[in-house]
Amino acid sequence: MDKTVELEILGLSSNHSQSGSFTLVMGEVGGIRRLPIVIGMFEAQAIAIEIEKIVPNRPMTHDLFKAFSSNFNFSIEQILISEMKEGVFFAKIVCRNSSKSIELDARPSDAIAIAVRFDAPIFCAESVMSEAAIEFNEEEEKKESKKPSKASRQGSVTSGKPADSLKDFSLDKLNQLLDEAIGNEDYERAARIRDEINKRN
Repeated sequence: MDKTVELEILGLSSNHSQSGSFTLVMGEVGGIRRLPIVIGMFEAQAIAIEIEKIVPNRPMTHDLFKAFSSNFNFSIEQILISEMKEGVFFAKIVCRNSSKSIELDARPSDAIAIAVRFDAPIFCAESVMSEAAIEFNEEEEKKESKKPSKASRQGSVTSGKPADSLKDFSLDKLNQLLDEAIGNEDYERAARIRDEINKRN
């Protein structure tokens, strides 16, 4: 079985390149790698309201899942982001009752929305981290704290060539752009550049 890495939720921001979507940034526990995952608006809302401990007027789908599990006596052991195929992430929800443990296939966004409700640990396969994670060291983080806020920088970061034009850049240039995007904490752009680099490898 592939080695796994534990992750934690670092942030959630609107995705400027895809209307109605958000970038969920996961961080390696005790490490420097970050994993940006683009998710839908409803899943982002489901994660955010649980993190903020907001109680909706009616239960959301993920709340219903939690109520169902507690009434039928099964728990969530962990969430695993297990694979990445052509830029798409796949996850598993590991459930247990008194007699057995089973894995359910899920989208990472749904799996993470469930994880925050159960306070379940989130893991990622090392093979996925190797392919999709972005390294972010403390030196860059210190530099970032002295720069203007991310919101005010976003325009200059994303005002270059559109995502569709990334294919026009050389691999060396793409790696340079990736470093710049990471330095500016623009994980959305970094994820697009990473995907373009992966297509060529």
